[in-house]
Amino acid sequence: MEIFYFGIICFLFILAVIDLNVGVSNDAVNFLNSAVGAKAASIKVIMTIAAIGIFIGASTSNGMMDIARHGMFQPEHFYFRQVMCIFLAVTASDVVLLDIFNSLGMPTSTTVSMVFELLGASFAISLIKLNSGENLPGVEGMADLLNTGKALEVIAGIFLSVAIAFFFGIIVQWISRLIFTYNYKKGLGKKIGLFGGVAVTSILYFMLFKGMKGASFMTPEIKDFLNENTGMLLLGIFVVSTILMQFLHAIKVNVFKVIIMIGTFALAMAFAGNDLVNFIGVTMAALDSVLHFFREGIAAGFTPDTYTMGFLNDPATTSIWFLIGAGVIMIYSLVTSKKAHEVLKTSINLSRQDEGDEMFGSSSMARRLVRAGMGFVNGLNSITPRKVKAWVSNRFNQEEATLDDGAAFDLVRASVNLVLAGLLIALGTSLKLPLSTTYVTFMVGMGSSLADRAWGRETAVFRITGVISVIGGWFLTAGAAFILAGLVATLNYLAGPVGMAITVVLALFLLVRSHLAYKKKNTEKVRDVKMDVILTSEDPQEVWENLCGHAAETLCHTLEYAADTYDGVICAFAKEDVRKLRSALGKIVEEKAWLKKMRRQETLGFRRIDKGLAFEKNTWYYLSSNNAQQILNTLTRITNPMKEHTDNNFRPLSPQYLEEFAPYQKRLVDVFRGISEVIRTGDFTNAEKLSAEGKWLKKEMSNLRRVQTHRLQEDADNIKVAFVYLNLIQESHELLSEVRNVLRGCEKFFVDQKDCTLPEAHL
Repeated sequence: MEIFYFGIICFLFILAVIDLNVGVSNDAVNFLNSAVGAKAASIKVIMTIAAIGIFIGASTSNGMMDIARHGMFQPEHFYFRQVMCIFLAVTASDVVLLDIFNSLGMPTSTTVSMVFELLGASFAISLIKLNSGENLPGVEGMADLLNTGKALEVIAGIFLSVAIAFFFGIIVQWISRLIFTYNYKKGLGKKIGLFGGVAVTSILYFMLFKGMKGASFMTPEIKDFLNENTGMLLLGIFVVSTILMQFLHAIKVNVFKVIIMIGTFALAMAFAGNDLVNFIGVTMAALDSVLHFFREGIAAGFTPDTYTMGFLNDPATTSIWFLIGAGVIMIYSLVTSKKAHEVLKTSINLSRQDEGDEMFGSSSMARRLVRAGMGFVNGLNSITPRKVKAWVSNRFNQEEATLDDGAAFDLVRASVNLVLAGLLIALGTSLKLPLSTTYVTFMVGMGSSLADRAWGRETAVFRITGVISVIGGWFLTAGAAFILAGLVATLNYLAGPVGMAITVVLALFLLVRSHLAYKKKNTEKVRDVKMDVILTSEDPQEVWENLCGHAAETLCHTLEYAADTYDGVICAFAKEDVRKLRSALGKIVEEKAWLKKMRRQETLGFRRIDKGLAFEKNTWYYLSSNNAQQILNTLTRITNPMKEHTDNNFRPLSPQYLEEFAPYQKRLVDVFRGISEVIRTGDFTNAEKLSAEGKWLKKEMSNLRRVQTHRLQEDADNIKVAFVYLNLIQESHELLSEVRNVLRGCEKFFVDQKDCTLPEAHL
């Protein structure tokens, strides 16, 4: 028995290490988002400062560990085996869930997952206890087994933090922008010293006086000294930090960057202090349980099914070496994790100041919210005095915005994000509430970007869709964590050691499979280097050259896809393969969405080149792009009747039709591929020949359409399949018109120009 449970502990430690890795991959966005998004320093400097903050926060974290021990259930009513089933279920479920979200590049909450996993596993074991006839003195129902008061307090704190963070993000950023404007480098004067003094004082107050109350070095004497001298200490910190910030400004040091670095350190420290319990708290509680049972329980003659775990109500005393080890692992994960970059990209893109590359589409809910928001703003404008509106508009003049090269937003917003998020998280820590750092930092960032007018009419619907998607993922986390942990805990308890062994093997299998799948996906994913240059380069000529290459790649991809799909659906229709036809329709929808996204990105590129050149060339670009979209629409009109016909089990396409259409089918596909090759190579020597081939095919399609129309009058028995065949002929005629227009537009766009030749990069 000793070997089995110590084996479980070893497995939990392995999962804790993995949990630290995937947890940091998910939560790195919380403290890196602002500094990286504003380009406040090099990535190495940002990582170093964050790593120091993580190490100190982890090494001094202890008070929050009680949440894992008795935050969600009453341990005095649970036996040793039941508690171990709960802890194993929580840890295994947590690692698997977080790894799935990281692989998808979606930020989720490690706090929410841990809390709801504890709640779900405890709830499942409690149900078993209540229905098993087990003697439970002093227990009348579920409320006596679960720590419902604390559970509701924690859950309310977590979800209330979403609204609070968003609200204060809007208010504080709006006031800050009124003070500094977008041209924040002009006329800082004494404002910057006061702003820096308030920021530094706020951070130190909540980190030293509130956020670190539970730290291992906080003795009663130190706490008493801080409480008795709070006012004087704060005043001294404010005076010193204000003078220091003003002095730094006087010697040409960017105070905002100093604040951002301090804020990054503080937020990383608050993250480690507040969230370390999410990664190792359950494992530490399990280790204490095993040691206590073998030291006290067995000596007193108890078994795993008779020894209650009331000692878990005692305060946690985690060894400093475990805390230091956790800090080291977190730093290593921060530096090496590739999944962290995917999560970071999502958060930065949703809060960037310019339009950029929108990662999300629009949704009906987002559209309704945008309309409601516009109505509210219009109503507010109607009752606001004209002079006030003029003054506010002058302070919010975005044409004066100062962004560093490649930055998603400016240093003022980054400072607000970090300082405000750090304060809210530290406050939650001081109240022993495991506030979600993901929720707080993400919603502060969204609130500040809204107040900063980053969500314009052209981007608001996409940003709000993204926010809804992320928040929806959070609620999905809560539900999935509760259900999954409950099921695993039930398996562990009912199947005994076999169930626990299955949990161990299954968790490891899922983690390995997820890692291999992500590695394969990452290998296959090709970075869009040209679009990175288009959206970030300050050189109009460089933007133009990459725009040419990107547009060529987009059109070639669409034409090749269209040729393959056209050929494939006709063959599938001939073979009555309804599954392939359904699949083709689904893939056409995906291709339309992809082409729409590419077109939007390339349109942003036109805004970054010479205006005269853009005016000259965009007509031909849009001609080609519009016809590429029409090609996909035509493919839908070809495939949909085929799918419905086949799905209804109507008579198949006759051999006569197949034999008659086959030569035209092949030549049409060859035209598509030939035009794609012309665009890909940039050699338009054969363009006239291909256009003539397409014109001839159109004439042949017209003749074939007349023949088929006469057949419809004569062959009534075959009318259904005859109509589908006629539709194929008519839409093939349209395809040829559209692809010839693509060729014509590309020839004007790529060849008839003095300033651009296709870069070799796309050849």
